[in-house]
Amino acid sequence: MGLLDGLRAILGSRAEADAGRDADPDDLFGMSTAYLTMQADLGYESLDVGALCFSGVDSADFRDAVDEVEAILEAGREETGTEFSVTSDDHGYHWVVLADDDPEDLITSMHFAADTFIEHGYGSRLLAAVFAYENRDGDPAYWIYSFRRGRFYPFVPRPGRERDSSAEFTLESALDGELEIEREKEYWYPLWPSEGGTHPWE
Repeated sequence: MGLLDGLRAILGSRAEADAGRDADPDDLFGMSTAYLTMQADLGYESLDVGALCFSGVDSADFRDAVDEVEAILEAGREETGTEFSVTSDDHGYHWVVLADDDPEDLITSMHFAADTFIEHGYGSRLLAAVFAYENRDGDPAYWIYSFRRGRFYPFVPRPGRERDSSAEFTLESALDGELEIEREKEYWYPLWPSEGGTHPWE
């Protein structure tokens, strides 16, 4: 499992100090309409999977918070059908990975997880929410919500750890107005998977 090097910057003091607006888990509901635009206007299909990235704390209280997140998602699984797992990567970051073929349920479950961390006083440990898509050629694209910045940005990776900047700017233009877009491109951190992985949480 791996996390791209850029995520380390999200943890840095600069991103936190420069944050332009407070993060709000309710922002995630913007994806409820964005996924329709991605499909109808841009030809991107949802991969029915998303993930919440957070950094851990070595304390019993934090472990209790993670346990409650899992309990809430487990309780909601019967109603929403959202499958989930909690994993760690080689850099010590943690992921709540969710899968659901109903985007509304996927977003709602991710919101519940994020909100639970905040209610326990660990909102500062939330790093990013990631939503996965692919185009007609099977190429992946992601919308990433930075909790440190309170904004979304697109990430379109290509083989060789290259980014398709043109595709990213197209996504930015198409979703401007539906999502709170990060205007400062320096904060469009790439989330590369580990070698052999497909998605940022792998």
